[in-house]
Amino acid sequence: MKVRVTELKNGISVISDNMPHLESAFIGIWVKSGSRCENEDEHGISHMLEHMAFKGTKTRSAKQIVEEIENVGGDLNASTSIEHTGYFARILKDDVGLASDILADILQNSTFDEKEFSREQQVIEQEIGASHDDPDDLVHDLFLQVAYPDQAIGRPILGTVNSVKSFTPKAIRSYMDRNYVGDKMIVAAAGNINHDELVRKIEQSFSDIAISGAPKPKKATYVGGDKRHISKHEQAHVIIGMGGRAYNSDGFYATQILTEILGGGMSSRLFQEIREKRGLCYSVYAFHWAFADSGVFGVAADTGPELVGELMMVIIDELKRAVDDINDGEVMRVRNKIRAGLLMSLENPSARASQLARQQILWGRPIPMAETVERISKISAARVKEVAKDILENAVLSVAGVGPLENMPSYEAITKRLKA
Repeated sequence: MKVRVTELKNGISVISDNMPHLESAFIGIWVKSGSRCENEDEHGISHMLEHMAFKGTKTRSAKQIVEEIENVGGDLNASTSIEHTGYFARILKDDVGLASDILADILQNSTFDEKEFSREQQVIEQEIGASHDDPDDLVHDLFLQVAYPDQAIGRPILGTVNSVKSFTPKAIRSYMDRNYVGDKMIVAAAGNINHDELVRKIEQSFSDIAISGAPKPKKATYVGGDKRHISKHEQAHVIIGMGGRAYNSDGFYATQILTEILGGGMSSRLFQEIREKRGLCYSVYAFHWAFADSGVFGVAADTGPELVGELMMVIIDELKRAVDDINDGEVMRVRNKIRAGLLMSLENPSARASQLARQQILWGRPIPMAETVERISKISAARVKEVAKDILENAVLSVAGVGPLENMPSYEAITKRLKA
């Protein structure tokens, strides 16, 4: 497999990984614009745009868009995150041209028809309602809100019912004109791909796009605090978190390894101690969300209302213990797990294209597999403990809970346990 990168005159980066033994391909267009790029009156507009992109262009109706791709056995999808939005197609190798044409069409020629717009607002309102009914979704939203209060990075990606109702086609066009520019766009493809043909197609399809000019998002400021939502769910869903590392920071990879050691699978410390030994919950895991200029590290779990107090204190104790006794065997196991995951991703064109796009977004270039493995292999147990100590000793906690929380410890009690 050979990765090729071409920087076009219009600012777009085209990246491909040719996998000639495959009969299929995956192509996506990622835009470095997500929910944190929204103004205060645009809360949720990135996600609304993702929906509306498939609702008709100057030459294709919404039905024609999906029929054209499904007539050749392919499919379309999209996703919105805090820092970028992606539009994807999975097709057979002979239909890469069709897929790239459709993706280019929806990103430049969408009409944002009033009837379709109104209908999709209603759909998203239902999506917001569904997320509020899902305690796992809701507790993560609350966690980000308390970690980054009064900032776009801390707002739910979906927006609110009121904000979505306030959007107009004109507002979406304004947001798109401001943020969807060439140097913020990455085309990544993997599978049976002809790179030169793809470059010609993208260069031709996006000949009129603005090269640059998107504003830089406001710097994220981690704050921390406590936010709880009492509900009648059967279980208490809780998160304890703190400031993490930005993806381009010195401690990024060590924090990723720390996260895996603590709560990255069935062999992790939290799973073994909390579920296997104590039976305090069914689900517990650690996470590290890295952004361009900030990051959050945390542990999420859910349990019965009578056990939530013990559960949260054990989580704190396990975090503190990591500072002292992470060992080389644990680090080696996690390094091997990460390496295996990276190598397995090479076998899947959608995973590979997504990986290449993410690397271009985060580091400005695709990272060779050997380089990534080398970076990870250099991280020792001593380095992981050093990063863990720095994160915990300087921690301002973010605590979130959803469900029956009568026995959930106070924010002060949780903080005192951490500092003891």
